[in-house]
Amino acid sequence: MTITYIIIGITVVISFIAYSNQGFQQKLIMNPYQVNRKQEYYRFITSGFIHADHMHLFFNMFSLYFFGRTMEYIFNMLFGAAGGFYFLALYLLGIIVSDIPTYMKNRNHPQYNSLGASGGVSAVIFASIIFLPLQDICLYFICLPGVIMGTAYIIFSWYQGRKANDNINHDAHLYGALFGLFFCLIVYPDSFPNFIEQIKNWQQYR
Repeated sequence: MTITYIIIGITVVISFIAYSNQGFQQKLIMNPYQVNRKQEYYRFITSGFIHADHMHLFFNMFSLYFFGRTMEYIFNMLFGAAGGFYFLALYLLGIIVSDIPTYMKNRNHPQYNSLGASGGVSAVIFASIIFLPLQDICLYFICLPGVIMGTAYIIFSWYQGRKANDNINHDAHLYGALFGLFFCLIVYPDSFPNFIEQIKNWQQYR
């Protein structure tokens, strides 16, 4: 069984428990005020294993199902037996790092809460874009090369995060995506020249 499947299984179970147990959900949710006041740093991780509703859970796990398996395969090819460790680090650190800006902005706001695996999932998706920038990513019925869809995603998340007029943590999406990119550049520096080479030879790879 792959790590992707294990993460999905654990996330689904914990999310479903949280749906019917508000006390359990409130203990795991990212509440920057509680983290700051009580040093409950575990929330940086646990908030990534609960979701607002079934659709929130479905879309995150659906995305992880497709892109997670791809990244596991790539990391196993690059790092052998250590590939699973690199994948797990990418995902879990993506959840943590994506919540840091949220924590800094809202650590004095007791009512602010955030939850979901979006930061980790975004990290995995954008790591795959670094290695396979021309592979199509489909959003509803629109399919575009990953590098184009990814660029649009980052711009949209940055813009929506500045507006802050909905209940979606766009900062987690944005910083999770950026973390995924930098993670790959750090652990496998050749990923960047390979990325550039694929972009330069767009028609050949298409």
